[in-house]
Amino acid sequence: MTHEFVEYFDVIVVGAGHAGVEASLAAARMGCKTLLATINLDMLAFMPCNPSIGGSAKGIVVREIDALGGEMGKNIDKTYIQMKMLNTGKGPAVRALRAQADKVLYAREMKHTVERQENLTLRQSMIDDVLVENGKVVGVLTATGQKYGAKAVVVTTGTALRGEIILGELKYSSGPNNSLASITLADNLKKLGLEIGRFKTGTPPRVKASSIDYSVTEIQPGDEKPNHFSFMSKDEDYLQDQIPCWLTYTNQFSHYIINKNLHRAPMFSGIVKGVGPRYCPSIEDKIVRFADKDRHQLFLEPEGRDTEEVYIQGLSTSLPEDVQRELVHSIKGLENAEMMRTGYAIEYDIVLPHQLRATLETKIISGLFTAGQTNGTSGYEEAAGQGLVAGINAALKVQGKPELILKRSDAYIGVMIDDLVTKGTLEPYRLLTSRAEYRLILRHDNADMRLTPIGRQVGLVDEERWQVFEIKKNQFDNELTRLSTKKLKPVRETNEKIEAMGFKALTDAVTVKEFMRRPEIDYATAVEFVGPAAEVLDSKIIELLETEIKYEGYINKALDQVDKMKRMEEKRIPANIDWDAIDSIATEARQKFKKINPETIGQASRISGVNPADISILMVYLEGNNKARRKTE
Repeated sequence: MTHEFVEYFDVIVVGAGHAGVEASLAAARMGCKTLLATINLDMLAFMPCNPSIGGSAKGIVVREIDALGGEMGKNIDKTYIQMKMLNTGKGPAVRALRAQADKVLYAREMKHTVERQENLTLRQSMIDDVLVENGKVVGVLTATGQKYGAKAVVVTTGTALRGEIILGELKYSSGPNNSLASITLADNLKKLGLEIGRFKTGTPPRVKASSIDYSVTEIQPGDEKPNHFSFMSKDEDYLQDQIPCWLTYTNQFSHYIINKNLHRAPMFSGIVKGVGPRYCPSIEDKIVRFADKDRHQLFLEPEGRDTEEVYIQGLSTSLPEDVQRELVHSIKGLENAEMMRTGYAIEYDIVLPHQLRATLETKIISGLFTAGQTNGTSGYEEAAGQGLVAGINAALKVQGKPELILKRSDAYIGVMIDDLVTKGTLEPYRLLTSRAEYRLILRHDNADMRLTPIGRQVGLVDEERWQVFEIKKNQFDNELTRLSTKKLKPVRETNEKIEAMGFKALTDAVTVKEFMRRPEIDYATAVEFVGPAAEVLDSKIIELLETEIKYEGYINKALDQVDKMKRMEEKRIPANIDWDAIDSIATEARQKFKKINPETIGQASRISGVNPADISILMVYLEGNNKARRKTE
């Protein structure tokens, strides 16, 4: 079929949520002529749920996005109203940054960035169909009948894909925040041969700030010590005039209100059909599942400086409006709160992610990528990370360059994508630190060391950012070398100084690096014995040095595991393999292999239901095939 296109692009991105903006910016910055099409320009990078960025594991993803050359970290650093480092009392592997955003300002700043980006066209347009010829993407069709040509298309429709809002007994077609739903595109993706699932998420009521009695709640201030998501942000720009959040709780009366109205709750009355998020359940779900709990935490989060709206984190619900009002008024501090928006649930279609490669390209259609909640994830950060990878790979495909696959040992983004494409997901997927087996390597403080060279290689890290990175890396390497070679000897003067500090004296000569492995010895203490570095070091470099030195043994063990897994990842499985021809593998393994079609032995080994014996048989089979092929050659 021949199409008459009104305009040609290298890459078209469908949907301008957090995945869409990262995908389109990445493709455009890599030199591709890119179109970002969205149903509503006013919803670009909108936050329909919580007004925050970051948190456990998610905060590390934002740092990774920034390290690769993405935009989310820079944008939140321009628009936050509070910044806080979480888990500071725990080990470095689980520390993560979280920021409260000025919701309107965040979206506005991102829109400005997109509008100013070279090679990027932003257009309000509903896409109804992805046009495919001979198994390859050729363009898109809009609701108004316009056809745009493209070599690659990235679908990032979020919760708009056949979206339906549910509030009590009311159910109607809608995207998030009462925007238009995308109906036709969902049907057409199915016609293209993609398997579609149905998920559900939700959001809590918003209340008016001036109607809250904050005196009976607990203040939750931001950090005084500067912290940033972007490696390009400067400490002197850190916001001092931060806005606090506030903590309150549900109580037994709140739980009574919910229990007596469960028959009106869509979650339990059968109205909700989609699968909801395990790690962010509705309040009615929490009350039923955790019936032994007397109370649940609720955080009152301001949505910005210039709005009275306050988000009640922890109170996500689709109960009828009158019940929501009664529930809100049962909570300490909210007895007289004015409810400005009701909470609601939203059901939406997803593309089941086992149909994707690790590049986020669909297996059945060349040039078609999907990212974000379209792939079954939850959260702005997970969406943005996928969008960035999809945009990079779409651009690389158009340019005929090698694809980018982030491994589980490279980034939390790599962990997430591998989980999705290898294991699939039966519920909205959320990143957790426990999902990463190499989490001591995938830390908040070293995201640039891990990923900025990769961002530079694919063409996303510009000269200014690269110079900043090289200066930091050189300073880190030079100081680590100095600490590894300078020695402290157990002479009287040194030991007297050590004992005066309250520490145990030396018995043997040690390097400064070895001395720093003592739990009580930090960098500042250690350099008192050998003098400061040749250059004044940034506090972030010092933090990185301390972590790398104190946890070196554990880090080296993790790196050994990475090397072993790397060998398995390098053993590729032919795309045309006949799984039925392999004798002796278990029936479940054969079924899973057919469904997932793993590309490497490493990926095959991570599929749930596949045993080590199945992997051994597969490796023997592949080796036999290789020998047979070598003989014929």
